Amino acid sequence: MKNHNYFIYITTNPGRTVLYVGVTRDLYARMQQHAEDNLNDKKTFAGKFFCYNLIYWERFQYIKDAIAREKEIKGWRREKKVDLIATLNPTWDFLNDTL
Repeated sequence: MKNHNYFIYITTNPGRTVLYVGVTRDLYARMQQHAEDNLNDKKTFAGKFFCYNLIYWERFQYIKDAIAREKEIKGWRREKKVDLIATLNPTWDFLNDTL
């Protein structure tokens, strides 16, 4: 059986005031897309709010699990998302360069 990788991720803007939750199959390529394709694109949430900085991610083997987790986190209030981010990245360092 082939091992698959799917990711949920949270990005933020440079001031760390806005959170974006997403799901992807290729985290590295998705972060490049956020930074390059969406740069200042006011039609996208990430572009409008400059959410290009990766601060949290989780890996899943099955896409259905990743999508379910993304939906779960999107339904949370900011305070709960902040607590989740703190489990992996308490100082909210930008993790883009670690991919």
